[in-house]
Amino acid sequence: MPSSKPTFRERLSYSFDKTLSRGPSALISWLGLATLALVAIAIFIIVAGKGVPQGATFIEVFWDVLYQALTPNPVDPTAFPALFMVVTFGVTLGSLFLVSILIGILSNEIEGRIAALRRGRSKVLESDHTVILGWSHQVFTIISELVIANENRKNGAVIAILADKDKVEMEDEIHSRVPNTKNTHVICRSGNPIEIADLEIVSPHTARSIIVLPPDEENPDAFVIKTILAITNDPNRHAEPYHIVTQLREENNLDVVKMIGNKDHVQSVLVGDLIARVVAQTSRQSGLSTVYTELLNFSGDEIYFTDMPASLVGKTYNACLLAFEDSSVMGLKRADGMILLNPPAQTDLRADDKLFALSADDDTIKLSGLETVPIDQSLIRSAGRTRKPVPEKCLILGWNRSGAEIICELDNYVAKGSQVTVVTVSPNVEKFIRDHCGKLVNQKVRVLNGDATDRDLLRKLDAANYDHVIVLANEGLATQEADAKTLVTLLNLRHIAETDSTPFSLVSEMLDLRNRELAEIADVDDFVVSEHLASLMMSQLSEDADLFAIFDDLFDPQSSEIYLKHVTDYVETGKPVSFYTVIESASRRNETAIGYRILREVSDAGKSYGVHTNPKKSETITFAPEDKIIVLAER
Repeated sequence: MPSSKPTFRERLSYSFDKTLSRGPSALISWLGLATLALVAIAIFIIVAGKGVPQGATFIEVFWDVLYQALTPNPVDPTAFPALFMVVTFGVTLGSLFLVSILIGILSNEIEGRIAALRRGRSKVLESDHTVILGWSHQVFTIISELVIANENRKNGAVIAILADKDKVEMEDEIHSRVPNTKNTHVICRSGNPIEIADLEIVSPHTARSIIVLPPDEENPDAFVIKTILAITNDPNRHAEPYHIVTQLREENNLDVVKMIGNKDHVQSVLVGDLIARVVAQTSRQSGLSTVYTELLNFSGDEIYFTDMPASLVGKTYNACLLAFEDSSVMGLKRADGMILLNPPAQTDLRADDKLFALSADDDTIKLSGLETVPIDQSLIRSAGRTRKPVPEKCLILGWNRSGAEIICELDNYVAKGSQVTVVTVSPNVEKFIRDHCGKLVNQKVRVLNGDATDRDLLRKLDAANYDHVIVLANEGLATQEADAKTLVTLLNLRHIAETDSTPFSLVSEMLDLRNRELAEIADVDDFVVSEHLASLMMSQLSEDADLFAIFDDLFDPQSSEIYLKHVTDYVETGKPVSFYTVIESASRRNETAIGYRILREVSDAGKSYGVHTNPKKSETITFAPEDKIIVLAER
């Protein structure tokens, strides 16, 4: 049986419902119409019932009724007819009813707006800001670094964060971990970064850079890839390339990210590879992680580009190294974009070159103006016979996915015949190393099953007879639990070291930077805070995309890398010497000196554990034989 046609009342009710669904503006419109209807009915009754006050015109009656509807006021009963009084009383009651509805609507709207603000769904109307997409413990390091970087911006700066997390929770955590953001305003918004509609909330199209921060979950690379796809395929995107910085865990995802970001500047930090290289090198060179931290953070000196000074054009790289008092030159950038990190000393300088150097700021790279550079030739040690490498024994305690990368990296540096012993409770580690590293050239690996926190096991392993001991944070554990086990292992190792005269270097990986202070009681030679370095690098890249090529070379085993070498190979010890002399000595070996490490300060956190990068070159220092020179070198 066909349904009957809707009645006029049903249609009217349906139209009214549709109008109400449009929100508060529709409700207020209906209240306005109801007020006009109330006034019209009241005037009709007054006119039809002959209740018009004596001498009053129609306009005056209309105004009196409308005024009473809008602002109810007492009326003099002796001045108006009874019908007029009754009608205006009815208008007053109707007005109070309509006003109460209006107040309710406005109250609900205000509450809704406040709730929306708490949900973090309002759009960020900013430009030239930094956008962070995603949330993890790394966000606090990145915010802290960007706050320092933004200090010299006169009009302040803005960081807009979009994450699938409650806005108030994000703000509370940031305030707890980064209480002073100085002239940087941090704005938090709730939303899913892989949703294009949610992305619009933080205005990525007007941002100076976008940092995609993978969450602390099992497959973070999937989040990164989806988020970059959402940015680059947004129908509202601008034509200019986006500057996107992120980090990846799996190397095979690099090509995927390059493909989807081929029209943009997408720079990916391969975090596992980065940490493995730093741990491998640091295990053989105590203090190296501190050097990297000094280079990558914004407190102190950073790497900046500047145009080649006209007075240096036509001269050599060696002359460039000695031309600056307060900046340490690291290399050149050719006009075609080629990066020359630590080029040969006789490399020619061209007018269209840029140089990059460690300096306090980009405007502090200034020529010293010295006509004669104070070099004491008598203190320079001539390049002698190179030290012959000897086989090394390395003990790795604990295991995570960086372990295989560390073993692969060690194979690039150690002498043939070296050994690596891995002690872990994780299963299938030996197969994982074999599949990941293939056939190792210079070292053999053995895997033992055991708990690295067991002191008796460490004694049976005879840990003191190893050259290097590396303690890794165990995978599969929460951050604090993994760091707690690492601390126990470090304390046991230090106790063993105190009862044994055989020296061994002890390097530890920590997950939480705050736990480093607790671990210092174990007197560890060096710490690598695993993702802290990656966070620092992403912060640097977000401020200057040109740094990517430098970092790529700096962490490439086939290019020049940072080494801490014996000061006795460069200058005489026990005598005052300027850093100009150290630079000249290193240059004769085709190396670039950028600082030094003082052994007596290795336990002083206030002095960066003895690491001094970019020292004033004219100031003299008296080195001890155990001190080190920090250089860029091939090997």
